[in-house]
Amino acid sequence: METIKIDGKEVKLYTIKNKNGMSVEVTNYGTKIIRVMAPDKNGKMEDVVQGFDTLQENIDKEPYFGATCGRFANRIKDGKFTLDGKEYTLAQNNGGNALHGGIKGFNAQVWEVIEQTENSICMNYKSPDGEEGYPGNLDTCVTYELTDDNALKIHYEAETDKATVIGLCNHSYFNLKGAGNGTVRDHILQIYADFHTVLDDTASPTGEIRPVDNSPFDFRQPTVIEKFIDAAEYVPGRGIDNNWTIRKHQPKELALAATLYEPVSGRTLEVLTTMPGIQVYTANWVEKQTGKYGKTYQEQDSICLETQNFPNSPNVAHFPSSVLRPGERYDEWCVYKFGVK
Repeated sequence: METIKIDGKEVKLYTIKNKNGMSVEVTNYGTKIIRVMAPDKNGKMEDVVQGFDTLQENIDKEPYFGATCGRFANRIKDGKFTLDGKEYTLAQNNGGNALHGGIKGFNAQVWEVIEQTENSICMNYKSPDGEEGYPGNLDTCVTYELTDDNALKIHYEAETDKATVIGLCNHSYFNLKGAGNGTVRDHILQIYADFHTVLDDTASPTGEIRPVDNSPFDFRQPTVIEKFIDAAEYVPGRGIDNNWTIRKHQPKELALAATLYEPVSGRTLEVLTTMPGIQVYTANWVEKQTGKYGKTYQEQDSICLETQNFPNSPNVAHFPSSVLRPGERYDEWCVYKFGVK
């Protein structure tokens, strides 16, 4: 088994399986999901997430493929937030904003594997007070479990010794035809959301929550991605990179956030989460990456379905809170359930 040492810690690949022959390969570097082998309507297995063949490439290349993003996924406007009257300054690594936890976020840390079974793996990372500008010692666990109904369940847990902000997401890049097998413009997407968060010119939410009615944000019915991806409301010529507010009966409910369907393979993907938002990102900035099996990845060749706290929520009082205090437990789920139609 390939092993690499970073800062004296071992980085390895791990595989979890279910009884249907589905398998998921992960590494403890950034808790990255490297491979997801999922069946099509004829039972043929194909790898449906982007990544790289070797462990070293998964460390050195595209930083977010399959990774856990944290302490705070997505953008925090101007790399600043105020908590309990104190202003905290973060690294500005996305224009003027802080993105996905900073220069060296959770995606670039070596996690400790604390438990592994045939179908699950649990990894822990202890983020020190002040790391990337965030307050509090944050003790975080991410568990991946592959169930026999072909669901990849991701459980996020964390505790802090000082008030902080937290928002974790998984950043897998999916293509249900098989990663590297062409565009996702022909995938059919449904988002269970009546509203989206409006962005400013730096792609950070302004605080406005707008209905999706009569707009290219309306994916309430199954919609071919190509119908809206080139709309001026998105990144012109690039694609979708926006957050929707998931329809829920109550906060923290495990609710259906989105479904994805690829008609030729028949593969389906249901996304469920306890979190309030889902960022849909159509790999707008992936340009000519050589990935697994010698295949080339381009922009719009994959889609990320990132369940998350609303971007910039530490700075918007009426967004669902991202604050975690001592004695509280961050306890969130994201489920990627694979099927066929």
